Amino acid sequence: MRLHNLVQSEGATHPTKRLGRGRSSGHGKTSSRGGKGQTARSGAHQRPGFESGHVPFYRKIPKHGFNQTRFQTEWSIINVDALDTLPESVTDVNLQVLEECGLIHPGPELLKILGTGEIKRAFNVTAQKFSASAKEKIEKAGGKAIVLASAVVEESTESSDKA
Repeated sequence: MRLHNLVQSEGATHPTKRLGRGRSSGHGKTSSRGGKGQTARSGAHQRPGFESGHVPFYRKIPKHGFNQTRFQTEWSIINVDALDTLPESVTDVNLQVLEECGLIHPGPELLKILGTGEIKRAFNVTAQKFSASAKEKIEKAGGKAIVLASAVVEESTESSDKA
């Protein structure tokens, strides 16, 4: 098959709409542009959000305020079954090792291990948080789950104790 052999499917192209060819064509007089005004002219353009003289929606909604997103803590989260994909030489696992192996994206400074999947090898895993099932599976495989003390983790536990 060559380019000059290609044929378009039936109905793929439509005849162009012939404008301004008399009343009986259905597109005569105003050529389907309605009455007079800006949109009837050639090169007519209205900016996005234009509402025909009304106060636009984007001007009605409030543009001030505050939210907590800049203060939220970001966690790197990984499941136990992903640890088995690490090279055989790795026995001590921490945030830096996981970043170097490409299992998590660099950025967040806190690591949480979740218990989805099974683990076959023994690892000494160092992280700020472990789910109960993850801790159990790591220790069952013969490894250790070492919890790092973190300022963010300590603050959250203190605030929940006060409440």
